[in-house]
Amino acid sequence: MSQLAHKIDSFLNEIILKAENQHEILVGSCTSNVSLTNTQEHILMLLAEEMLTNSDLAKKLNVSQAAVTKAVKSLINQGMLETFKDKKDARVTFYRLTELAQPIADEHEHHHAHTLETYQSLLDRFSQDEQQAIEKFLEALVGEIGK
Repeated sequence: MSQLAHKIDSFLNEIILKAENQHEILVGSCTSNVSLTNTQEHILMLLAEEMLTNSDLAKKLNVSQAAVTKAVKSLINQGMLETFKDKKDARVTFYRLTELAQPIADEHEHHHAHTLETYQSLLDRFSQDEQQAIEKFLEALVGEIGK
């Protein structure tokens, strides 16, 4: 095996370790002083954009409804979310942010932007041809992993 193949293996194992029990991988760390999980922060970010139900959140996060329920209950207990019923169908419950949660949602959105800026900064170190090779490799790798 080549040294590069071993580096790729090591890289993927690092990602698995970093991503364990997390919804996403972000560069850097959260700057808010509130102790929330990555999933809870992501829920706040999504709800800053639109009001959603438990089912909507589960689909967007690609997690179980039970996981969303657990995260949301904690956020409600901390005063970061409030619930309200759909005016057309009282069986449907939506969530919305409180004023307390808005800065955390904004910070998580900023964290996403910082992550993408970091990726772009790294890519800028490579020529267009090298970037195309990286893109081609990543697409092939994802295809192989998905088999």
